[in-house]
Amino acid sequence: MPRRRRILATLPSLAIIIITTFFLFNIYVKSQSKFTSQTAATPHDSHQPKIQFSLLIGILTRADAYDRRHFLRLIYGIQSSAIAKIDVKFVFCNLTKPEQKLLISLEILRYNDIIILNCSENMNSGKTYTYFSSLPGILPHRYDYVMKADDDVYLRLEPLALSLSVKPRSDLYYGFVIPCPSMNPFVHYMSGMGFVLSWDLVEWIRESEIAAKDISGPEDRLVGKWLDMGNKARNRYSNKPAMYDYPGTNGRCSHELIPDTIAVHRLKRWDQWQNVLNYFNVTRQLKQSKLYTI
Repeated sequence: MPRRRRILATLPSLAIIIITTFFLFNIYVKSQSKFTSQTAATPHDSHQPKIQFSLLIGILTRADAYDRRHFLRLIYGIQSSAIAKIDVKFVFCNLTKPEQKLLISLEILRYNDIIILNCSENMNSGKTYTYFSSLPGILPHRYDYVMKADDDVYLRLEPLALSLSVKPRSDLYYGFVIPCPSMNPFVHYMSGMGFVLSWDLVEWIRESEIAAKDISGPEDRLVGKWLDMGNKARNRYSNKPAMYDYPGTNGRCSHELIPDTIAVHRLKRWDQWQNVLNYFNVTRQLKQSKLYTI
């Protein structure tokens, strides 16, 4: 009995020790958890480049250009920018064939990168106007910049983003000024190879009677004309020589490939694409593997 009494006498002290130990351990675990979550969230954030702006690239093409779309998806799918959110979409007018409706529906389900405008397919009868004027009403959100590009141009997204990062976010008209020898972006217009408008100018085109009443003719020239007549685009930039036509294809608009390239235009043949992609070594990130030999 005395031994049993001694054991009973020690139980309150033992209970206090257990409770105290559990309480202190709980505080330690919570403090460590808080410390871990804070350190996990902060150390890398300060070193990561921050997204500075968003850009929509609309590649104007034709519904039947399946092979070209799939090829361009490869070209732009391996590119990215650390400082810009860039979306690439393929843009064409209403579908007219049963096979288009089937195949393009499959493309949308797989890639979700297609915009179908309410127009009849054309080159100089308002497609560019329909593109810009439709965007504010159909996009789920606005972009800082919107680009119109041809499907025979190779765009290097990171150099493009770096170039735009220091430009104004409003009243901007950016591209390759025509005529080819000109360096003055306030005279004439930007080439259709690829030009950029800030979002406020896209909204202005949607609302402007100037644009709506003048949509027939060389469409890239018309965009410059609208902006001139509306006293818009006070911030104009022609990015030469970083944007140009493929060597030997278009006189003084062409020159040799250069490391600082942003856009190469008039890539009509596969051998031209091959030369450009090899020059910029676009497959350099390909890793060795037992699964293939290249």
